[in-house]
Amino acid sequence: MTDSEVRIVPVDEAPWADVELVFGTRGDPSTCWCQFFKLTNEEFKTASRDVCRDALRDQVATLDPPPGVVAYRGDEAVGWCAVEPRVNYPRVLTSRVIDGSEEPLSDAGVWAITCFVVRVGHRRQGIGGNLLAGAVDQARRHGARVIEGYPVDTAGEKSPSADLYHGTLTQFLRAGFELVAIPSPHRAVVRLVA
Repeated sequence: MTDSEVRIVPVDEAPWADVELVFGTRGDPSTCWCQFFKLTNEEFKTASRDVCRDALRDQVATLDPPPGVVAYRGDEAVGWCAVEPRVNYPRVLTSRVIDGSEEPLSDAGVWAITCFVVRVGHRRQGIGGNLLAGAVDQARRHGARVIEGYPVDTAGEKSPSADLYHGTLTQFLRAGFELVAIPSPHRAVVRLVA
């Protein structure tokens, strides 16, 4: 597969049915709908699949810029990446995952890439790298000063796909991000000056 076969669009330019296809009906994406970092722990524990799905649908319809990007291979939706100003992710702001970030918590110019979803059958084919490039592009187009990520450091070990929704450290480093901190084993803070 070449990069030219993958097209990245802002989620508000994708039909909602394509977003539903990417998130699927089984597994973590189908229950979370990228709401984990937007809800408190208690809210997330009690939120149903439908509540999370409807929340993302509302965010796509009302937020400017939209909360992420969708990857297409040809006409088929194959992936998603969440990217927004970091202030839109209250759980990130209170999590150990950002320990070591040098950026002020209230700075809306700091964007965060928090989540990747690649459909089964399309994984390990470079879609994640395309999504990362598209997320960086979207953040830059909308005025990001700095873009952060909180990837998993696999240290060459194979990890279950369910653990990789944050992206991998090597993926971010290949895209030009710099390592800022390692707040916990197997997790990193990376940044890219936009």
